[in-house]
Amino acid sequence: MRVISRRKLIDFWAKHADAKEALEVWFREAKAARWETPEDIKRRYPKASILPGNRVVFDIKGNTYRLVVVVIYQFGTVYLRFVGTHAEYDKIDATTI
Repeated sequence: MRVISRRKLIDFWAKHADAKEALEVWFREAKAARWETPEDIKRRYPKASILPGNRVVFDIKGNTYRLVVVVIYQFGTVYLRFVGTHAEYDKIDATTI
């Protein structure tokens, strides 16, 4: 998958160093993946939440952090929409962000 944009992850782990390893692992796995359906994601990430609008919420580092992406399956592209703490995630609408 093509992941746009890694910069959001880098900026986030600059402030939350404990998230760096988990986000780097997620990025490498997402980049190497070939997700064609939400079920492909669920096979690897059973706790991921599939939302309307091709949005997916990933629990990062034992659910300490949340990552929201939009997956354009037909183009093999993942757009990072949000990365934040669980408390920050509770303040957003993941279906529209």
